[in-house]
Amino acid sequence: MNKTPVRGTKTDLGATLILGSVLKDLISDGLLAQPDAAEIASARRNHNEALLHPLEIVAAKQLACGPDKKPLTLELLTEWLAKKSCLQLAHIDPLKINVPAITSIMSFAYAQRYGILCLKVSPDELVIATMQPFDRSWLESLEQTSRRTIQTVVANPAEIKKYTLEFYSLAKSVFGAGSSATKGTGIANFEQLLEVGKLKDADAQDQHIVNIVDWLLQYAFEQRASDIHLEPRRGKGKVRFRIDGILHLVYELPDNVMTAMVSRLKILGRMDLAEKRRPQDGRIKTVAPNGNEVELRLSTMPTAFGEKLVMRIFDPEVLLRNFTQLGLVDQDYIHWRAMTLRSHGIVLVTGPTGSGKTTTLYSTLKSLAEETVNVSTIEDPIEMVVDAFNQSQIQPAIDFNFAAGIRTLMRQDPDIIMVGEIRDRETAEMAVQAALTGHLVLSTLHTNDAPAAISRLLDLGIPAHLLKATVNGIMAQRLLRTLCVSCRVEVAPEQQAWQELVQSHQLPMPSKIYQPGGCLECRNTGYSGRQGVYEIMPLSKPLIKTIGANSDIQSLRATAVKIGMVPLRLAGAEKVIKGITSIEEVMRVTPEPES
Repeated sequence: MNKTPVRGTKTDLGATLILGSVLKDLISDGLLAQPDAAEIASARRNHNEALLHPLEIVAAKQLACGPDKKPLTLELLTEWLAKKSCLQLAHIDPLKINVPAITSIMSFAYAQRYGILCLKVSPDELVIATMQPFDRSWLESLEQTSRRTIQTVVANPAEIKKYTLEFYSLAKSVFGAGSSATKGTGIANFEQLLEVGKLKDADAQDQHIVNIVDWLLQYAFEQRASDIHLEPRRGKGKVRFRIDGILHLVYELPDNVMTAMVSRLKILGRMDLAEKRRPQDGRIKTVAPNGNEVELRLSTMPTAFGEKLVMRIFDPEVLLRNFTQLGLVDQDYIHWRAMTLRSHGIVLVTGPTGSGKTTTLYSTLKSLAEETVNVSTIEDPIEMVVDAFNQSQIQPAIDFNFAAGIRTLMRQDPDIIMVGEIRDRETAEMAVQAALTGHLVLSTLHTNDAPAAISRLLDLGIPAHLLKATVNGIMAQRLLRTLCVSCRVEVAPEQQAWQELVQSHQLPMPSKIYQPGGCLECRNTGYSGRQGVYEIMPLSKPLIKTIGANSDIQSLRATAVKIGMVPLRLAGAEKVIKGITSIEEVMRVTPEPES
């Protein structure tokens, strides 16, 4: 390994990396000190440690190199190996891998033997990642069998091992399930607590559908997905993940395998397996590989090609975050706390589906729930079971709806009531009655912004004088993707773009803002995670005066802005100034101001 071969030469055709030569080259390149190398070489290793790649053994010591004491990580070592072998460095993004295509190129045993993994398949070329760049004994035979030219790249050895196992395990299970789909649909496992992340060897005999579902959940947790979509199509089914608000295609399955997967998930979610004509709801509690319990809410819907199933993932670490993590800070936090700390009244959160309303309410209830306070909820369905408060779920089949739930809760001596959603006049009237009788009511409403919630309640038939007497305030919210701090790019804002963002509001244009870049941390999207942006409208005396039976929403909005309400788009502009997000993201997510 002391010499640097040129790509495509026959030199060192079968040379496998060994620890001794790797240590020598790291010393000569100034990445490793002689005493550290001697310690690594002389260390005793068990059987499993002896099977590790030389770079993994070096990286495990967690040493620092160079004058700047840069950590000698596996990523840095892999980059060094790529330069040493004159090959391109590749990073494996599982969301961009066509698993059926890459696993058909070679067998699992062949890939494992040579430490290689196919990353891309095209009609004329294969891209093969290797952890042994000087061993090219496989190259000629694979070119002949595939009838394609091969581009060899170097990738992280740990990633190659991990994804080789995962991809081939998945492909084997899909193939097995496809050839015996009738077995997959009849799985009689009624476990409620499902442990994921227990992949066995690719050749291990296991129930194929169980294996696929296990992989699906584990993969979703790893990719920070908020929703899993199983969508039947003609002759196939699509699996998609929603990550940071954007849907990504993950896998395409045969239609019979998709049907079997939906059936298994319905069983786990305590749903009627035989009923495929009407929508159903269910829930599963799982244990993620890191040991955290995660709840999933299931929803099925009949479509032209079969049942579509969507699973919403409720991670307690996400759902019960503090207000700083939510992005509810400064004046927004002060206004919100003032509205929710009152002993009675109605507090509303508005926004479309997926705007973070549930997260805001759960975090608020968690902060309000003390031993001296009775907090009760009525939901459809219960998003996540929390010990800190009492939760009930509506049952339309037995006429237990939101209105009936509120009516019952008022006889349960509550202090704080959370209503999942105000959908109709009866629910709105019961919420008002609860507020009038000395209870704090928190609920959601589907409107575009905060002022529109007043119009919506008036449309539902609630008299203006009751709104004046009961509503503490309204908060509209959206979720913005936050810029990745590792790769965001500093730029000077354009006058036109800034003016389009702030409209007529007097918000000075900053000297610098940030735009998305792209790195490994954020999967080259430029964004990592999401944060709320808020429009809070407390019902102060000047605002109450504008509320009437024939209230004009425009005058209501103008009055609210005049007395201090910050519109959603302007609140987004303030997050742009702070470097949290980009102008494009704010424009994408927030509604256009109505004239």
